[in-house]
Amino acid sequence: MKDFATLIQERYSTRSFKPDAIDADKVAVLLEAARVAPTAHNNQPQRIKVLSSQAELALVDEFTPCRFGAPLVFVVSFDKQTAWKRPFDGVDSGVVDSSIVTTHLMLQAADIGLASVWVMYFDAVKASELLGLADGLLPVAVLPVGYPADDAKPSPFHAERVPVFDLLI
Repeated sequence: MKDFATLIQERYSTRSFKPDAIDADKVAVLLEAARVAPTAHNNQPQRIKVLSSQAELALVDEFTPCRFGAPLVFVVSFDKQTAWKRPFDGVDSGVVDSSIVTTHLMLQAADIGLASVWVMYFDAVKASELLGLADGLLPVAVLPVGYPADDAKPSPFHAERVPVFDLLI
């Protein structure tokens, strides 16, 4: 197990996966990381679809070209009725909550030797229809997960980061 600083420095978005199945124990570890993710007001609006069968993965391929051969995909959504609403302007926390959950999944995957890539390039309406998501659930992220292919490497832009000073306002 790596220390957190090393983990976040070395983790990269993987766009080439081995077809090897992910065992149930690792899936359980990932789901626990998602379960304990902080959410606004602790409302826990996240709803996660876990897809790993050939039929399910074929559905994923219908709403995004960005599965990259991963044998496991999490679709992270939120329940619009459950998400906390900010009382000042009514903005709800669902997208932020789902993003935190997806980040937990992504970092936990790296910690247990798996690779992932956060995909936002997907047809949310088609995903909802194909996956039979209940009304009121809004998919936010698709997270392909698996073992990196032998030729997997970070994108050419991965290490390009602005200086910390440029982040400050």
